[in-house]
Amino acid sequence: MNEASPPVKRTAKDYATDQEVRWCPGCGDYAILRAMLKTLADIEADPANTVFVSGIGCAARLPYYVETYGFHTIHGRAPTFATGIKLANPALDVWVVGGDGDMLSIGGNHLLHVLRRNINLQILLFNNEIYGLTKGQASPTSRIGTRSPSTPMGSVDGPISACQFALGAGARFVARGIDTQQKNLPEVFKRAHAHKGTSFVEIFQNCIVYNDGVFDNFTAKAVADDHQIHCEHGQPLLFGADNKKGLRLNPARLEIEAVEIGDDGPEAAGILIHDETNLALAQRLAAMDQPLLPVAIGVLYCNPARSFDDGVAAVRDEAKKRGRGDLKATMHAGHTWTVDA
Repeated sequence: MNEASPPVKRTAKDYATDQEVRWCPGCGDYAILRAMLKTLADIEADPANTVFVSGIGCAARLPYYVETYGFHTIHGRAPTFATGIKLANPALDVWVVGGDGDMLSIGGNHLLHVLRRNINLQILLFNNEIYGLTKGQASPTSRIGTRSPSTPMGSVDGPISACQFALGAGARFVARGIDTQQKNLPEVFKRAHAHKGTSFVEIFQNCIVYNDGVFDNFTAKAVADDHQIHCEHGQPLLFGADNKKGLRLNPARLEIEAVEIGDDGPEAAGILIHDETNLALAQRLAAMDQPLLPVAIGVLYCNPARSFDDGVAAVRDEAKKRGRGDLKATMHAGHTWTVDA
C-alpha cells in the first residue's frame, strides 16, 4: 500500500530567487526582503498563487528577488496594475511594493483610489524620505530643511505623512514597521495579509547613501524605548524604559499627550487603551512625531469592510442572473438624440 508523504514545509530560503540582489550594501531594503521571505514561509504562501507588483525605484526591485510571480510596472502605477490583476483573477494573493517617491508623488492619485476602493491586496510603502534610485532628490516625505540635489538650500515643502494620507483616503488597515525590527516586521506583514481588503503598511527604511540615519532619532537602540510606542490592540499605550511612560487624552485640548506613570499604575494615570477599530485614535497616533511624542509602530487601524473585488463579483453575479441582454436595445435606451444631416 502506497502512503502519501506530507508536503515539505517551505522555508524562507525557498522563496528567494537566484537573482543577484542589487541594492547598496547596508540598504534597509535587504532587511525588508528578509522579513518578507520569512512572512511567506510562515503563511505557507503558494508561489504559483502569489504575485508581487512594483513601480519604479529602489524598492521596486523586490519582485526580482521573490520566487513568485512578479510584475515590474511603470512609475507610480503599481496600485493600478495590481487592481487589474486582482479583479481578473481574485484567487491571486497580490502584494504591491513601492517607495515614498513612487507611491506618494507620481503615484499618489493611484494610491488614493486603491485605498478608498478597498481592494483585497497588501501595499508595502518603503519610506526613506528621499529619492534613492535617481540620486537623492527630496521626496514627498522629506522634512522641511532637507538639503538635496533638488533642494540645495533646504526643502520648504511640508512633508506627507503616509499613514495619515492612507487613513484620510479611507484605508481600512494601516500599520507601520521598521526595517531592522526583524521580530516585529514579519508579524505586521502577517496581520496585513490576514486582513480582507486593502492593507497599507509603511516601513521606515534607511537609505545608507543619500539619507543615512534620518530615522535615528527614534530607531537608534539608545533612544528607541523613549521614542517609539508599539501599539497592541486591547493593551495600554505604554513606552519608555520599563513602560514607565504612557499616552493619555488631554480633556481640555482633546489631544494626546505623554505622561509619566506613577506608583498607582496606568489606569490611575488615565492611559489610553489601544483600540485598532477606533479611527479617531488611529488618526492621532499616525500624527504623533518627535520630539514631544513617540512614533507609533504596529497596527494603528484595522476595521474591515466589504472589499471592492467582492462588490464587483456581486455585481457580476447579479448581471448573470438577468440573462443575456440586447446590445442594440441597451444602446438606444434612455435619452437618445437624432442628428439631422
